[in-house]
Amino acid sequence: MNKSLERVALFLIISFSTLSSFGQNQDRSAASQTAFTRVLHLKRGINVSHWFSQSPNDYSAHHTSITTDDDDIALIARMGFDNVRLSIDATPLEQAPVDASGLNADFITRLDHALDTMLAHGLAVQVDLHPEGPFKMQLRTSDAFIGHLTDLWRKLAAHYANRDPDLVFFEVMNEPEQTDPYRWAGIQARVAAAIREVAPRNTIIATGPNYSDIVDLLTQHPIGDANVIYNFHFYNPHEFTHQGASWGTPWWHFTHGIPYPAAESSMQEILKQVPDRANRYALESYWLDHWNAHRIRLMIDEAAVWGQENHVPLVCNEFGVFRDHSDATSRNSWIHDVRTALESDHIGWAMWDYSGNFGVVLKKDGEPAQVDPATAEALGLKK
Repeated sequence: MNKSLERVALFLIISFSTLSSFGQNQDRSAASQTAFTRVLHLKRGINVSHWFSQSPNDYSAHHTSITTDDDDIALIARMGFDNVRLSIDATPLEQAPVDASGLNADFITRLDHALDTMLAHGLAVQVDLHPEGPFKMQLRTSDAFIGHLTDLWRKLAAHYANRDPDLVFFEVMNEPEQTDPYRWAGIQARVAAAIREVAPRNTIIATGPNYSDIVDLLTQHPIGDANVIYNFHFYNPHEFTHQGASWGTPWWHFTHGIPYPAAESSMQEILKQVPDRANRYALESYWLDHWNAHRIRLMIDEAAVWGQENHVPLVCNEFGVFRDHSDATSRNSWIHDVRTALESDHIGWAMWDYSGNFGVVLKKDGEPAQVDPATAEALGLKK
């Protein structure tokens, strides 16, 4: 080949490479813009818990019909929520008998009705894979199980890929409980790629490892797919938000009536609730750390900065306070402060939860829900 032809060949190679890179950048920019546009559908959300997830002993039609019904979905829309986080346990989704898509025929039919009713009311839906502990344990210890999760998401995403992609979002997993952030990053990227194969138009919701706290989000780098929203959960400080809870740190179940903002004047009396000295020391840090609206805002700012630096949209799709043993005024003050901090950083939110122990409504199975007006006000919603 003479010198002139070599120069022409080199020019063509560089030109095609540049055009390909330009096209890829254009595609990535468009995908990113899609995510930033669609996150606007996730400004004010609510979790519907203990319905299609967190009920390991009963996913019957009777259970799902009385836990949350069409009237509840209509109420969610009337209150001013614009989206629902629809949590789905993996186990009943996969149980036999399955339909042509490989999903449990009865369970997915009821799930379809719930999702389609939400869409009919103009609500966006976060399709959240919300498995129980044994599923997560297998994912943590077995590389082969990653393929199982990936195949499950291929089936689920393909099933819902024909719904409105502006309003149906696919969340890889709730609180993955993966202690190794690098392992979780690899799992999440693989699952996201599988979702994208069968649902090319939908936006994916990704998260950090462990319990999806802000610090977990900060361990991650955005995955290659640009049509992704990143989420975190906020329950800080747990000494306040989980007082009286029988799960998590064992001594929490002793506590009740812990005020927010922290009031040092009441500290000594409340510390007496906790019998163990080391645990009392841990609880004492709640007052010493000066938890208030300013502290909460500074923590949420850290997530916002991560989003800005990585040019990705964010949502906080869990925050709330256990109702059973907390003072209503303190609980609603905390909810208000978290909600306003998120909105100040232009981060959409979904409170935990609709009618459970953290709820915005009070509801007995099979009976109409009663809105808690003070909690609705703390959320800036219609009463």
